Amino acid sequence: MIKVTNIHKRFGALEVLKGISLEVKKGELISIVGASGAGKTTLLQIIGTLSRADEGVVEIDGCDLSTLSDQALARFRNQRIGFVFQFHHLLPEFSALENVSIPGWIAGRNREEVMARARELLTMMGLAERLDHKPSQLSGGEQQRVSIARALINNPAVLLADEPSGNLDSRNRDEIHRLFFELREQLGQTIVIVTHDEKLASTADRCIRIEDGLVAQ
Repeated sequence: MIKVTNIHKRFGALEVLKGISLEVKKGELISIVGASGAGKTTLLQIIGTLSRADEGVVEIDGCDLSTLSDQALARFRNQRIGFVFQFHHLLPEFSALENVSIPGWIAGRNREEVMARARELLTMMGLAERLDHKPSQLSGGEQQRVSIARALINNPAVLLADEPSGNLDSRNRDEIHRLFFELREQLGQTIVIVTHDEKLASTADRCIRIEDGLVAQ
């Protein structure tokens, strides 16, 4: 589902990624770990098309992303990649249901069909009673579950998560971790998680460690 080949990324004179190559199978849940500054988030942003590599190729679901124009890349990102961040980035003026629906509306899908799917996803997240609540009315764990539902609304090929439980207490952290594995089982979702949480990392199908800009052997 994901194939990354010889990725290099520099910021000025600093080379953060020095030739990263990896593959992720469909339906696989992998974790990426490493010290702060090792390049984990940079790699995830390149896989997710939020940043372009200086060298190398990223393929998702058979598509070479380097061949896409900026407009086509934005469309691919909206329709085929789901993002979950440490901070939820929910729009405060909209309800949970609306926040989840927005990427589907941006994709030009039927408004009612999108909202019906958003209700299904929020129910799957245990938030059936919270559809009309705005982010300020939700706990941190509930907000993160809304953001996961939002990431799934367009049935993405891959779900990318950057420290998704880093801002949560231990109970909510464990719930979010369990939820990722349920999504993999129920939806066959391919998931890549950057994390400092060794417990989460150790339970993934594979744990990839980044050291000094390379995959540790």
